[in-house]
Amino acid sequence: MPSGTQSARFGRGRNPEPTVDPANLVEALKQRALALGFDPVGVAAVPGGPRMELRSAALVRWLQQGDQASMAWMADPRRRAAEALLPGVRSLLAVGLNYHVAAERPRGALKVARYGWGRDYHRVIDGRLRQLGRWLEAEVPGCRWHACVDSAPLMDKAWAEEAGLGWIGKHGNLIHRRKGSWLLLGHLLTTVALPPDRPAVPLCGSCSRCLPACPTGAIREPFVVDSRRCIAFHTIESREPQLPAGIAGQLQGWVAGCDICQEACPWNQQPLESSSDPDLAPRPWWLSLSADALEWSDAAWDEHLRASALRRIKPWMWRRNLRAALGRPEPEPVRKPLPRVEEP
Repeated sequence: MPSGTQSARFGRGRNPEPTVDPANLVEALKQRALALGFDPVGVAAVPGGPRMELRSAALVRWLQQGDQASMAWMADPRRRAAEALLPGVRSLLAVGLNYHVAAERPRGALKVARYGWGRDYHRVIDGRLRQLGRWLEAEVPGCRWHACVDSAPLMDKAWAEEAGLGWIGKHGNLIHRRKGSWLLLGHLLTTVALPPDRPAVPLCGSCSRCLPACPTGAIREPFVVDSRRCIAFHTIESREPQLPAGIAGQLQGWVAGCDICQEACPWNQQPLESSSDPDLAPRPWWLSLSADALEWSDAAWDEHLRASALRRIKPWMWRRNLRAALGRPEPEPVRKPLPRVEEP
């Protein structure tokens, strides 16, 4: 799990007060975040306002309904208590990294979710957050901090909303009014009290285009995504040997993740800035993935997936997903011949 340095994370003593003006400190911190490629950025006070309590209650209901499927880590109690990740936390810097790249797939190419096109965003965001943490510690000696990407047990979208980065849409993704929902999120928890920003105002209104757009009906109701019906869950997280028929028959070419609900969102259909961040530039093979990949060896998959967030999809899972998307039956399991028994 991403974290700060040992001294930054586990420092002892009382929470230090900054010797510089807090407003100047937070502005300088935001400017450094912007210089590292993050945009938007915002600050929330911990434990947050009334909306965080509602988001926490919604998470509990989601878990009780089994919508997490086999993702048991979603029930980690620390997810609803930032204090468990950093004792004494008082503030949180939320950052977004735009991963929208103006690149198109050739007609007929198999589809991979946009967030996986570049380098592993966990490494990219964590490394940049650590730079911010070290800078903050230099400005406020003795403070502690903790860097979080979505692999950490934190309600990342809810905290981003609390910090004013955007609002959680009906498809469950954070939406920014100028950047749409193509945002990777990161958070820097700190024991320094920073002036918070206003929470974002939801702007989905009566729009619900994302719900009928999902071919498997995974968005059961506004703001509720059932992982058991979600293409992204089944192609990335599920370790079952075969995809369920109801999923396999609705892939529409998706073999790693799914962007259908985001593509249907009007906020993503406006002219959007294309990221020029080299860490997010797509590898050419992501855009031209074809049936030829079924012939790749495990070693070839290992080479293609180096430093990729989609490395968690094992080679056998890629083949499973590819066959399902191409409508090809699973190969018959190899049966070893029974040992020959010599008659006496």
